[in-house]
Amino acid sequence: MRYLLLFITLLTFTAFGQSNEYRAMLKKYYSADFPTISIADAKAKIGQSNVYFLDTREKSEFDVSHIKTAIRVGYDDFSLSSVSHLPKDAEIIVYCSIGARSQTVGEKLIEAGYTNVKNLYGGLFHWANNSYPMRAPSGDKTTKIHGYSKDWGKWVYRGTVVY
Repeated sequence: MRYLLLFITLLTFTAFGQSNEYRAMLKKYYSADFPTISIADAKAKIGQSNVYFLDTREKSEFDVSHIKTAIRVGYDDFSLSSVSHLPKDAEIIVYCSIGARSQTVGEKLIEAGYTNVKNLYGGLFHWANNSYPMRAPSGDKTTKIHGYSKDWGKWVYRGTVVY
């Protein structure tokens, strides 16, 4: 029993330590004045009309997993023409692995006149770490997630990281 309590204590300490370290890392990449949305609030919006999820990751990342209904717009190859069909007043939730690339794309959308753009706080890594559903290209649920690189993949601690 003593060892079980010690194990649970260490596990809890480790999980909170990763979470605090992750939050500290995110602060380096997020602009304080750019709107964000929590993963819980975003999850509740999946499938709602006039709400669009834009995945700003590259095709190789998107093809591993993504949020249901997400439209891949990319980052390196992002073009405003890829979203020209979206209403300027629609709620747009941008995301990437952690939120840095998506914030940049979100800023471009706001500059182009989109009025309700939010960045998914913590990105798809945070989504996966909370065991929220992701889809493979087939539409089937998956726990696989593209880790972007070995340095970034360390932030995923739930799911199967692939590169």
